[in-house]
Amino acid sequence: MTDTTRSSNSNTDGPHQRLGQIALLVRDYDEALDYFIRTLGFECIKDTVQSETKRWVVVAPPGSTGMHVLLAKAKNDAETSRIGDQTGGRVFLFLYTNDFKAYYERLRLAGVDFTEEPRQEAYGHVVVFRDLYGNLWDLIERA
Repeated sequence: MTDTTRSSNSNTDGPHQRLGQIALLVRDYDEALDYFIRTLGFECIKDTVQSETKRWVVVAPPGSTGMHVLLAKAKNDAETSRIGDQTGGRVFLFLYTNDFKAYYERLRLAGVDFTEEPRQEAYGHVVVFRDLYGNLWDLIERA
């Protein structure tokens, strides 16, 4: 396999962009918050009531300076049908750790649903797990 990684534009004079959040469809805000905080060990970055039916709920791993996850409550049948399957069954999210063994063990003891045994790949240690809704995640410690 050929690595076709492209270098970033190193122009520092113009505007800069970065990905800030990704929306994850959920059934219930509190149910999702409980899973992300108690099971995955994430922090609640923001939980703001916007209306009687909508909240702005953002979670991220502790100390994260990268992308955050916006927990978006499904509001209609079309959105509800996509909960747990936003990517048609492919791995959707990639969670990086600097201590694979310890974090994997924490998640295992918390009852996380792993779809396989941890494995070593050229890019590092990896294992796939399902979140409470069925979305697939890669847990990775880079080589």
